[in-house]
Amino acid sequence: MKYKIFVGVGIVVAVVAVIVLVEIIYIKYNGKPVAAPNIPRGPETFGSGQPLNFVVLGDSTSIGQGSDYNDGIARNSARYLTEKGYAVTMQNFGISGAVAQDVLTQQLPKAVQLSPDVVLLAVGANDVTHFTASTKVRDSLNQTIRQLQASNPKVAIILTGSPQMGSIPRFPQPIRYVAGVRTAKLNETLASLQQSTVILAPLATDTGQLFSEHPELFAEDNFHPTGAGYQGWMPTLQRAYDKLITQN
Repeated sequence: MKYKIFVGVGIVVAVVAVIVLVEIIYIKYNGKPVAAPNIPRGPETFGSGQPLNFVVLGDSTSIGQGSDYNDGIARNSARYLTEKGYAVTMQNFGISGAVAQDVLTQQLPKAVQLSPDVVLLAVGANDVTHFTASTKVRDSLNQTIRQLQASNPKVAIILTGSPQMGSIPRFPQPIRYVAGVRTAKLNETLASLQQSTVILAPLATDTGQLFSEHPELFAEDNFHPTGAGYQGWMPTLQRAYDKLITQN
């Protein structure tokens, strides 16, 4: 009897191992890699009017990987802010592959030196795929927020949280389902960080179904958005900017 149980357990373990291996291979080869764009790291200026110091922090989505940088959320955000009557000076410290802890330790020290007026903090996706504990992500972002506020008590901060990782065509099932569950959990945790001048822009909630129904919004790697995909995020971000501008 013990022998049969041992054999049965061994078969189950072997089957699971094969499934995991197949899914890893599927993820690795499902799509063609897209390089991170080589973006300007110095200040860029947009528009005219009241001066506004705008800083972008985050992961590959902050630098528009999967599209031309000009079509990503950083420059589109800067241009949108000019429509509100601001002369925007933007500096982008985002790095492809960054998690929340990387933003805190690698990007934030440069940002606080600028005492920004508005910060776009686009991070969360890699924390979902790296299985970072939601509370750890929250704590890293909370420290980031506090240090930004220490550099400028009036700073307005937009958090994107994680986009809907359950929509990623590169992931097979059940990994896609797990990614969707983790996305919801992370964003629910990050919602507790909201304050009068800190807003969570709900990209996953607002655009997850859009990306699920339109795989053409993903780049050749079946992971990052295309320019049209990033454009699909902009209405959600614009509503967040509008709210911050109204409050301030």
